[in-house]
Amino acid sequence: MSAPPSPQLPPFDPADPLGIDDLLSDEDRAVRTTVRRWAGDRVLPHIAEWYERGELPGIRDLARELGSLGALGMALTGYGCAGASHVQYGLACLELEAADSGIRSLVSVQGSLAMYAIWRFGSEEQKQRWLPDMASGEIIGCFGLTEPDHGSDPGNMRTHAKRDGTDWVLTGRKMWITNGSVAGAAVVWAQTDDGIRGFLVPAGTPGFSAPEITHKWSLRASVTSELVLDEVRLPADAVLPGAKGLGGPLRCLGHARYGIVWGSMGAARASFEAALDYSRTREQFGRPIGGFQLTQAKLADMAVELHKGLLLAHHLGRRFDAGRLRPEQISFGKLNNVREAIEICRTARTILGANGISLEYPVMRHATNLESVLTYEGTVEMHQLVLGKALTGLDAFR
Repeated sequence: MSAPPSPQLPPFDPADPLGIDDLLSDEDRAVRTTVRRWAGDRVLPHIAEWYERGELPGIRDLARELGSLGALGMALTGYGCAGASHVQYGLACLELEAADSGIRSLVSVQGSLAMYAIWRFGSEEQKQRWLPDMASGEIIGCFGLTEPDHGSDPGNMRTHAKRDGTDWVLTGRKMWITNGSVAGAAVVWAQTDDGIRGFLVPAGTPGFSAPEITHKWSLRASVTSELVLDEVRLPADAVLPGAKGLGGPLRCLGHARYGIVWGSMGAARASFEAALDYSRTREQFGRPIGGFQLTQAKLADMAVELHKGLLLAHHLGRRFDAGRLRPEQISFGKLNNVREAIEICRTARTILGANGISLEYPVMRHATNLESVLTYEGTVEMHQLVLGKALTGLDAFR
């Protein structure tokens, strides 16, 4: 009896060595293609110049364009939001950060922090007032949690809100706030007699200002600001009624961290692709450097970590869409993927040699951006302790 014919295997794809695309639907691929094309047309031709100048010109136009793509508040439903799956939102973050972390940060802060806070914890009146214009990009939002002296320990924030009749009066400072100086509305978290509460602070409110932070060597193509609240008086309906305690802002951070799990792999992919292309064309000792064993070992290790990270992102996305994603699992993804993305960028830089530090290539820009991504939305140490507590049942935070 003759053996059955062997199945015809698909060819090996260096861009997708594990066949991860098989996990995607046609709609998923369409979302990815749309965002990749937009980033290629609107960001990549200019990003090196923006980064070198330390600015993000035309941010309001970019926000409106991202709104027209449905990328703002992408996984939220109603109020003009796209209602996309969390996997599709992750794919969008991947493509945006493959262009630049600053662009993905703009989208993450808008949708996963500011809009999500209103969508999840706001009143119906607040949702109707703010979310449609934020989904379209007409209004940019920011999220004020981190303070100059309290980053990883937001429970001890000093910003406070006091009752004065039916009004609230807010005083304090927030630091490292993406979108702050261009935001039409800030979601600000403050201590009250009833615990930590969230407040909607419209731009232009007396006592509220958002000076821009300069002299950054990371996330240079991103608007980063301080928020100053000097006895800012707000009406009673400025408070987010559904959030009491630290659980409110932490839940928002979980959504933002999820986007980082995907986005960091976009920065890693762009750096890996730059190194792979360079290795095929750069010649030393009479042949392309990609033909040397040490270079191939680096490329193989980079590819393994990149596509392991993508598999992890897909797995977490499917769990998110099934309503089964735990905060500890988001910490797992954020810790692994950002840490590995930085290592991929650093290894890619060694393959490019001295050219690796030039803005003619994306590698050093991504590497420096990822140093910020490693810190914000929870440092390496914080996510290690989250997982440590989950694994042992013992709290080592204090």
